[in-house]
Amino acid sequence: MLIQFSVGNYLSFKKNVTLSMVATEVTAQNNSVDENNIFQVDDELNLLKSCAVYGANASGKSNLIKALDFMRRFVLNSSKETQIEDAINIEEFRLSTATEGKPSFFEIVFILDHKLYRYGFEVDKKQVVSEWLFYVPKVRETRLFERDENGIEMTNVFSENQYFGKLIADKTRNNALFLSVNAQFNSKISTSILRWFRDLNIISGLHSNFYQQVTVEYFKDSKYKNEIIQLIKEWDLGIDDIKIETKKVLQEQLPNFISEEFRKFMLDSGALTDDIQSFHKKYNSEGKVESLEVFDFEKNESEGTKKLFAFAVPILDTLKNGEILIIDELDARLHPIITRAIIDLFNSKKTNPKNAQLIFTTHDTNLLSNKIFRRDQIWFTEKNRQGATDLYSLVEYKVPNDATFESDYIKGKYGAIPFLDNFTELFEKNG
Repeated sequence: MLIQFSVGNYLSFKKNVTLSMVATEVTAQNNSVDENNIFQVDDELNLLKSCAVYGANASGKSNLIKALDFMRRFVLNSSKETQIEDAINIEEFRLSTATEGKPSFFEIVFILDHKLYRYGFEVDKKQVVSEWLFYVPKVRETRLFERDENGIEMTNVFSENQYFGKLIADKTRNNALFLSVNAQFNSKISTSILRWFRDLNIISGLHSNFYQQVTVEYFKDSKYKNEIIQLIKEWDLGIDDIKIETKKVLQEQLPNFISEEFRKFMLDSGALTDDIQSFHKKYNSEGKVESLEVFDFEKNESEGTKKLFAFAVPILDTLKNGEILIIDELDARLHPIITRAIIDLFNSKKTNPKNAQLIFTTHDTNLLSNKIFRRDQIWFTEKNRQGATDLYSLVEYKVPNDATFESDYIKGKYGAIPFLDNFTELFEKNG
């Protein structure tokens, strides 16, 4: 379960900003929204099942997702994919002299195995400047380890073996995370946290080719096939069935731009490709189903249909396992009703009994409704005149429960919208 994520001095974020999934004391106009959209962790903590991030183009929405993705990838890979002299692929906020040469900041608070953890680090292109891990075993937050320019200090709870832990600390490179190195040596706490990061599903709503291949592989497993088809039928795409045939790559299927050497390798190696077929009902003159017509999925189905097929597994997997799904541009190529249907899967006790969480960026103002979201589920990104992104929630505004969020947003009451020049004057000048 994700509680909050913070980032600073990274891409368009100059100062530290925080996205929180903690449910505040506000209430929705409709009681069912409160009942379905939040879940209780304990007597003091309620979390949100979803949140939407709005903002103008180039305001920093995608950068928030990139920040989460960087933290995830760095945690998973810093100890095994870099050498001692390799630079860290980090980009600080570049529009201020105040942030030049300063480290980027990342911190995440989450619940794992019924314990609350707070993990973070500061990193520049050369090294991990600092790193820390705290947890709450019962009531009070307790340090597990801290790292700074003077070295790494850890508790017995984290190291499990103080001597062995000291050896791992000494072997940790400047450009690698101590947490990641510990996991390579099967440290219990570190390994569990790395698994949590691995299960953090971060995907782009604009690029679905990779996820389509993942869905194809899951589709071949019979236990997932029926669920995927059922979900596609629920989305009313007109598809009655899907079949996948694995075939050898043929000469005419290879693109013209590849080299002759690679073309020969593909053909000689007997490379395989997946042929996806979708089946649609075919009707006679009386409107009765006569047969099923076979469509080539890649050629005949819309980009939106391809995206939904590609995202079927990430959505189902997240809901079934109570994980976290983060999607940049969720609404791209999708009808607003289908986007709403995806959100409703998460904002529901029935379809989301394990309290999976959905975080997404969007421009779809149809979703700005008190019938869909609580105020603390709606977030905005906005750049100031110096090009720095601010992140804030609708709950920060004094808004009545019956307010029309969409109308007020478009009117600019919450900021985070584009302010356009007078294009008429532009064309008059050029004329």
